Amino acid sequence: MKAFRLDELDLERSANEGAYLQFLRERNMSVGLYALDAGASDPQQPHRQDEVYLVVSGRAALTVGQETTEVARGSVVYVPAGTPHRFHHISEDLRVLVVFSPPEG
Repeated sequence: MKAFRLDELDLERSANEGAYLQFLRERNMSVGLYALDAGASDPQQPHRQDEVYLVVSGRAALTVGQETTEVARGSVVYVPAGTPHRFHHISEDLRVLVVFSPPEG
């Protein structure tokens, strides 16, 4: 078993001065914590993997392809591989668990 604490992961991500911290990588998936502060821009490009977002905290809009939805704590969104997507109008610091399948990179 591998167990993690979100507060510790966020501290590690912050110490590494990055918006994304991959903290689990297995044969069929990887998991990371993505953080964007209120008012920030989301620079990500489409990925080659399917991904699932679970919003842990914060508030923003998320556009996937041509569809836009508001996300907040508890929101779960599936993004198909190759689909353009980005968070925007981030009104509260955003913390998102990201699951990639197959593993990212």
